Amino acid sequence: MTSPASRRTLLKALACAGLAGAGFPMAARAQSFPQAFSSFSVDVSALKDKGLGPFADLVGAAALDELRRSFADRVDSRGPRLVLRLTSVTMTAFPDNSSGYKGRGGGGNSGHDALEGEALAVGRRGEVLASHPMLAVLDVNTSPLTPNEQGRAVAVAQHYVRWLRRQI
Repeated sequence: MTSPASRRTLLKALACAGLAGAGFPMAARAQSFPQAFSSFSVDVSALKDKGLGPFADLVGAAALDELRRSFADRVDSRGPRLVLRLTSVTMTAFPDNSSGYKGRGGGGNSGHDALEGEALAVGRRGEVLASHPMLAVLDVNTSPLTPNEQGRAVAVAQHYVRWLRRQI
């Protein structure tokens, strides 16, 4: 049986390789993504299907606002639409970056908020010209007494779009 230390080292190495893009065709797809867009929109229907309702609208509005700001220099009326389809948002129950009682135990998402989705370049006839799936994770370090879920949701949406800008 593998010791916990070597198992952790192996998982860390795999995570680093994944973050660097080693062995994944993501970079090739991202290069074929159009560089200019005629408009921007955010689809939060998957989040609403999960029962997030107004919270999904908040995340979508924050992402749309950041899309317009981050991609302002890449607007061209001849380009396709950039549609952001957000599929999952995860807010940690331990916003102070701990993982339970005195830092021991607890869940696997401690101290991190995450947003998952896909960027789509959509042509004039509604055809998907390119897609780029992405997961953005943001460290959280706020007091559990004032968790500020709305502020954290806006921050993770902005983080997602800023990383998307770097990727495509």
